[in-house]
This record gives sequence, structure tokens and C-alpha cells, in this order.
Amino acid sequence: MAETSNKQLRTIAPPFVALGPSGVSIRDRLKNLTPQDEEVLRLVGAHLGSLASKDLKARCADGLEHSTTTWAGRKRDLTAVSSSRWAGSITKATHDQWALARRGQAAHLQSLEAGVKTVAHRLSLPIGEKGSKRAPGGYRSKGEWFHKRRRLHLLEGRLAEVRADREAGIVHVARGGRKLLNTRHNLDAARLTEPEWRQKWQAARWLLSADGESGKRFGNETIRITPEGEVSIKLPAPLADLANAKHGRYTLAAKVSFPHRGTESADRVQANRAVAYRIHYDVARQRWYVDASWTFPIVATVSMQTALAQGVIGVDTNADHLAAWRLDPHGNPVGQPRRFFYDLSGTADHRDAQVRHALSRLLNWAKTCGVAAITVEDLDFADSKTREKHGRKRRLRQLISGMPTGKLRARLTSMADATGIAIIAVDPAYTSMWGAQHLQKPMHAPTRKTSRHDAASIAIGRRAQGHPIRRRTAPPRNDQSDRYGHRTVQARPETLGREETRRPVTDRAHDARARTGTTPRTRATSASTTVRDARSDQGWVQDSPLLTD
Repeated sequence: MAETSNKQLRTIAPPFVALGPSGVSIRDRLKNLTPQDEEVLRLVGAHLGSLASKDLKARCADGLEHSTTTWAGRKRDLTAVSSSRWAGSITKATHDQWALARRGQAAHLQSLEAGVKTVAHRLSLPIGEKGSKRAPGGYRSKGEWFHKRRRLHLLEGRLAEVRADREAGIVHVARGGRKLLNTRHNLDAARLTEPEWRQKWQAARWLLSADGESGKRFGNETIRITPEGEVSIKLPAPLADLANAKHGRYTLAAKVSFPHRGTESADRVQANRAVAYRIHYDVARQRWYVDASWTFPIVATVSMQTALAQGVIGVDTNADHLAAWRLDPHGNPVGQPRRFFYDLSGTADHRDAQVRHALSRLLNWAKTCGVAAITVEDLDFADSKTREKHGRKRRLRQLISGMPTGKLRARLTSMADATGIAIIAVDPAYTSMWGAQHLQKPMHAPTRKTSRHDAASIAIGRRAQGHPIRRRTAPPRNDQSDRYGHRTVQARPETLGREETRRPVTDRAHDARARTGTTPRTRATSASTTVRDARSDQGWVQDSPLLTD
């Protein structure tokens, strides 16, 4: 940004090393299940799901009046129709779901408040008034102003309703998901029949999950998986007659062997450490799966100096690709920029796979380069996607919404932790603007055209290293480096790859003679003449003495 700009810039937050993941979740398919096994799983899941629905209704009715006494009473009632451990799993799932709905309600309230504020501001401006970079202007026509006035009343009504619900502790939750619930009214658009939707709805409301407990046999007394892969379930009291093993347990015919982190899972099971399991049914594939998850304490991250010792890779996140460039410890770009593309169209599984493949290629390249850190922006577009803020800029809203900021951040930290690469998060303010202003043009080469995203990746990496985004400071006074010293922000001459290769001074002199047909003139002096090429790496060049009469 130019120093002469009058716009007040916000404070840039310091970079920090992102924390690694705090847990692990792995999955395997339950193969070779008998019809009896599937029937038992359906009965247990439907019974426990019904109890979970009733418990969630009771928890929502308590609202802000919830206490340990009411929680103990609910758990005691559930124990009579299931078991003590099943009751604990149900009540914990209920509390987690209520807390998630409460957080979503707070986010929705904040979005409505921002929308009301923006629309009211634009309505207060004259029609056709232009906006600035920090605030939108007035509406374009009287018709648009009229419709936005009606929308303001609608938003204010919704805001008052949501605010009243939050103050009263009321949340609206649908077990199975609101999206699947609304699909019931649009079966033709979803290409589903009523029986197919009903099957998905029932499977989504089943509950077959149990938290682990350290010190118990194999880390879980409710759903148990032995080191040999045998799966058994503690049946609820009403279904105890279906047991085929001791102590009211049912053993499945399927054997489980987790292909990913299987050794780590087996070690936890052998040591009787807590492991949580979840059994669920995929209606589309008609397959049963089991998930194993556990948590571990977050270890102390590496220091910033250690992470930046071997340089860094700056990454600029975009809607369809990651722009990356490697920087040496002095903040200078090394080599060529790289791009890792992904396609976020299609199903959620396809989008997730595209993000994972792009991050895998990025991490593999980082290991090849030998760097120990990757720098990304700490992006959060939660308050920048509303149509009230961007108006008719639908393509811009779609572009911002399409960036997988949250998913990419979570995936990158977890995948980088397994490879030993640190993730450094920096403030995203002005990286694209200043990168394009100070870095895009200087990084052009005869065989490479630097894009705005490539320049932003350099700016992101330099910000993590503590360097200013502008590569060079102002020259010394009178431009005399011998008297006042060289510029302070430059790489040392021995640093490899600090700049593009330049032709020697003799080649340029030869080209000048070829174009003009004459030899370059030198200044006549009484002593020897000295010529300096400011752009050359040759230093000082001594001419032959000039002969005079």
C-alpha cells in the first residue's frame, strides 16, 4: 500500500503456529454380516434412537433451567430401559446436539444483526449514491429501494424472533438433520421415492454410538472390539433375549481390521485405553460401517524460529486452486511457483476428496523441498457472504462461499501433523493487494508471467517470516551506497536463487554496438576512466588509459 494513502489500515495480527489435531477418527466396513446380525443392529439402533429423541425433547424443554439434578433424573429414567452406559452415551449425545444448536443460533443471530445494519445503512443514503471500499452505497433505483425496505421489515421480524428464542433458551433441533427433513417435501427434486426417503430418515435417527472408558476391558464396555477384530455389543434390557454371548452381549460375525492407523488403534485396545465407537448404515451403498475415535493431549508446537529455519512455503487459497511459492530464510522466492487445483463441484464426498488430493500434493512437494513449515491465511468468511453486504455481486458471493476455508484448514492441520510439517497462520489483511502492488511485476520473467495469486503467496510467506511485503526499502541518500551502505532489506550475494539470472555487462555492450553500429563512448578525463553498471553483478570495470597529446 502506498505510504501517501489516507485510508487508515487496521492492525496486522502477528503470525502463529497452528495447533495440531486433538483426536483421531478411523473407519472400516463391517463385512460378512449375517441377516440376523443386520436385524439385531436395526432393532438396537431404532430402540436407542427412540430413547435419544425423547431425551432431546426433554433437554430442549429444560432450556436454560438445566442442572445436574435434571440430568441425573433423565439418565436414571433411561437406565431402566437400556443400561447405565447406554444412558450415559445418550445423554452426552443430547447435550452435544443441544450445544451445537445453541452455537448455530448465536451465529444466525449475528448474521441477522449484520444484515439489518447493512440494509438500514443503505436505505438511509440517497438513491444512486456510490459506496466506498469500506461501506456500500445507496440503492440504484426506487424499485430496489422499495423491495429492500420490505426486506428490512422481514429481517427485523426474524431478528426479534431469534433473539427472543435465545433469551428464553429455546432451540430448534431435528434429529436426522433438517436438510433431510426438508427433502421430504421435495422428493421429485431429490429423485427419491417416499419409501427410499423413509429408509434414509430412519437410518439417520438410529443411535449406535458409545464413548470409551479408560481402565475397562479393551477401552469400551458397551461396543467392544478385540485386538483380533471381534465386534460385540451390550444389548439394552428390552432386547436382552437376542444375546448370543455371555452377560447379555451380541457378537457379530464380521471381523474389523482398520487399514489406517490400525497399529495405533490396536495398541490402545491392548492397553485398555478409551476408544469410542459408532456403528452406522449407509443407505445408498447398503453397507454397515464402524468408526473408532479417540483423543490425545495436544503437544507443544514447535517454535516459530525452528519452523522457519529452512525457509517456508507460502500458500494463497482460492476458489479452485492453491497458489504456492517456496521462500528461502531471507524471504526471497526460490524456483518456480506451483499450483494445486481442485474441483468443488458434485457431491460432498467428491469435494472432500478433491481437497485431500490437493493437500497431499502440497505436502509431498513441501517434503521434497526440505522446508519445515507451510504458511496459510487465517481466513474466515462468516461475515462476508451475505447478499446484504455485497448487493448484486452474486458472482463475488458465490466465489467467497466456494472457498473451502474451514474444511481446508482442518484437513491441512491434521494431514501436516502426520508428516511433521508445521502450519503457520497469518493475518490475511492486504496480502493480495500489497502482493500485486510490490511483487507481481518484479517477479515477471521472460518465460513466466506472475499472477496476482502467485504474488499473494509470496506476501503470505514473507509476513510469516517477519519481513515486510515490499522486497526493498528506499535507496540511500543521494543513491550513494558506498557512502551510506546498501539497502537493508536484501539477500546476501551468496544466497542461491535470490534473483533471476542476468546477462553479463559485455553481452549488453555487444548488443548495443550491434544495434547502433558504433562503439559506446567513454568520458575523457586526464586520468583513467571508471565505468560502473548499476544493474550488473560484475562490479567495477576498468577501461584502458586514454592517450592525449
